[in-house]
Amino acid sequence: MKLSPNANPPEPTDLLIRLHNQTGAVVDVTGSEHGHSARWSCHGCGDLSGEHSLAFARDEANAHATLCRASHHRLG
Repeated sequence: MKLSPNANPPEPTDLLIRLHNQTGAVVDVTGSEHGHSARWSCHGCGDLSGEHSLAFARDEANAHATLCRASHHRLG
């Protein structure tokens, strides 16, 4: 079985930023538009963050996407 990057999963209703990791899998930053509460999740490896400010979550998601090479994870 060949796994392809989960590069185009459905967009969550609270999606703020969508990044891609090294293999093209999506890293989504979700939360409130005002930046008081945001978190990220990787559709490649399944890592999730806790709630942070939008600026912190964005920077953390970008750092994760830069290093992550996982291409498939079933987020439930």
